[in-house]
Amino acid sequence: MSSIDTSLPDEIASSVSDSEADDGLSKDVIFELLKNRRRREVLAYLLEAEETVTLGELAEQIAAWENDTDVNALSSDQRKRVYVALYQTHLPKMDDAGIVEYDQDRGLISLADNADLLMMYLDTDNHKQDRWDRWYAGLSVVGAAFVGAAILEVPPLTIVPTLGVTSAVVFAFLLLSVVHVVTNRRREQSVDGKLSRID
Repeated sequence: MSSIDTSLPDEIASSVSDSEADDGLSKDVIFELLKNRRRREVLAYLLEAEETVTLGELAEQIAAWENDTDVNALSSDQRKRVYVALYQTHLPKMDDAGIVEYDQDRGLISLADNADLLMMYLDTDNHKQDRWDRWYAGLSVVGAAFVGAAILEVPPLTIVPTLGVTSAVVFAFLLLSVVHVVTNRRREQSVDGKLSRID
């Protein structure tokens, strides 16, 4: 099996060291790091683990993903191939860029400060959970049911005037809209902060 050169080009490697002083990364470095599937899988695994992991468990999981099998069903060659590539190439490059903290002697890996700059380019569960349309649709259904029940004078809504029920539904929409605006503003500030660290 031929080996693929996954090293960073000289001009990108030099921009990594230059950008470390600025506590950021250039887009060239970010995209160079993300173009390799194993490096994306390292990020995905570390993001899911949310703690320091060993090189062995990281290599096993990535090998299992690559071979579409369970960790227990891996051959020693499959494990070794991924282990060596991570040990010699991918993790040192990610460590140099400040994406992971890699203790090569102890074989320990964790996410570093610059990891968030790459996460925003990945399709993570955070993006999938941002579904405000569901909240608005749910509130519409519940609100329509309450207003309809108040108009039809379904107990126990007979004790509350229809105008009161309608006002409560409008207030609920107003409250949801305010929460949506505040959440979006915070997310925009977070993204702007990350983008300001990209050269």
